[in-house]
Amino acid sequence: MAVLELDVSYAARRPWTPRRRQLERWAVAATAQLRGRVVLSVRIVGKAQSRSLNARYRGKDSPTNVLSFAGVGVAPDGRHFLGELVICAPVVARECRVERKAREAHWAHMVVHGVLHLSGFDHERDGPARKMAAAEVQILDRLGFSDPYA
Repeated sequence: MAVLELDVSYAARRPWTPRRRQLERWAVAATAQLRGRVVLSVRIVGKAQSRSLNARYRGKDSPTNVLSFAGVGVAPDGRHFLGELVICAPVVARECRVERKAREAHWAHMVVHGVLHLSGFDHERDGPARKMAAAEVQILDRLGFSDPYA
């Protein structure tokens, strides 16, 4: 089981953002399959920063819900720098409204989804996408949230 070191920073707090304790709970659940000391950063941003990062790193000129940036791996002191999640609060809020999702459930899904990307999961092809979705559903269920794909 992993021991998580979480760094959280807020460049945006509106329309609603989870507290650090909530983010940590979700990240701990998503990193449970890892071993050792795991370092993860979560940055909450607004639309402009999300759009800029999405354009620069994915070639998409629009804000997105979550971006994941891989870390440097294992440091000499044994810590595994998993990476950074950048979550756009206004996009997540819009998705909650449009898709009629509970905000905490959707935020938890974004954290779990991003951590799984950093752990090597992908959803570009059908087989890996099914494995990633199954892992998300399982982790979210353990956290008390329903299937986000149902």
